[in-house]
Amino acid sequence: MSDINLILDTADSLMEISSRDIKKVPTLRGKSIVNFFYEPSTRTKASFEMAAKRLSADTLTLSATDSSMVKGETLIDTARNLQAMNPDIIILRHSSSGAPHLLARYVDSGVINAGDGIHEHPTQALLDLFTIKKKKGRIKGLRIVIIGDIAHSRVARSDIIGLRKMGAEVTISGPPTMIPVDVESLGVKVILDPVKAVKNKDVIMLLRIQLERQDKVLFPSLREYAIFFGLNTQLIKGAKKDVIIMHPGPINRGVEITGDLADGPFSVILDQVSNGVAIRMALLYLLIGGGKGDNLD
Repeated sequence: MSDINLILDTADSLMEISSRDIKKVPTLRGKSIVNFFYEPSTRTKASFEMAAKRLSADTLTLSATDSSMVKGETLIDTARNLQAMNPDIIILRHSSSGAPHLLARYVDSGVINAGDGIHEHPTQALLDLFTIKKKKGRIKGLRIVIIGDIAHSRVARSDIIGLRKMGAEVTISGPPTMIPVDVESLGVKVILDPVKAVKNKDVIMLLRIQLERQDKVLFPSLREYAIFFGLNTQLIKGAKKDVIIMHPGPINRGVEITGDLADGPFSVILDQVSNGVAIRMALLYLLIGGGKGDNLD
């Protein structure tokens, strides 16, 4: 919990940089960062790259098609070749759960998990915590519901762990086929009926249906999902008057949420994107810049 608070507080102090006319400080000048994204990404990859550049680090961004892995090279061999270039941080997104942990065993550089399989997405959870704290002033004691494809969501797992550590009450909802077995062991409540699940909640967090990770059909149709589990003006009436709506993106409008709510006053979806840059700046600063006499000027 203290580590989470340190990251959130550091991110808060760094947010001001993004509002300057010149959005750059020399804090990580001379440091090198490799963004290695073996899965498609828009927000996370751009956010990490923007964070590094605003701290004046040198960056190299690779995708799966850019690397020799398309020629049969293993992840470990690719990483060892990158390590030979002596980067300070390797940021990895990979389709296999546990890939960042494996990588960290074979390289001397720091490794940041930018999402691994259906395991976790810790930086997304941190930016979600940061967004909630900025909007609500606290996390402890808040009532939060997560609706959607829980079983295939690395975001859900990281958010549940982070929110519970920070003292929030977490409920999950979605089709029964998308609720993991024994998920209650993580300290959450399961309420399948979304009408009951959103009642008196401070935060509604929606998740994308991850069809690409499903090896079988888990619900009849997207239309039926939207009818029963999509957030709309009728469903949101049960939540608190000052509820906020979150979504890690990309949004499937008309499926997980209607367009009017996605763009409406309750939505903090774009705030999540902005806050993601600050959170990732904070992580880079704390890992390879903070505590070494560096300043933020």
